[in-house]
Amino acid sequence: MTVPSVPPVPPSGPEITYAECRQCGTLIAGLDGRYSCGVCGWVNHHSEGHRPLPRAEDDIDHTAGGAEDNRLS
Repeated sequence: MTVPSVPPVPPSGPEITYAECRQCGTLIAGLDGRYSCGVCGWVNHHSEGHRPLPRAEDDIDHTAGGAEDNRLS
């Protein structure tokens, strides 16, 4: 009898991760491997995260359109 393999279930939302600040050594928390140190101001690049950032088009509240939809301009 063989047991069918079950594919891993991806996390449903962002995961809180921890690391040491590369500049001052403070323990910092971030979302999916993206960090910002509140002590010295160091920030890692967004591409170092554990998974891709969502696109604006994937947001259910995102409206398709151009600059005329920008309420700040």
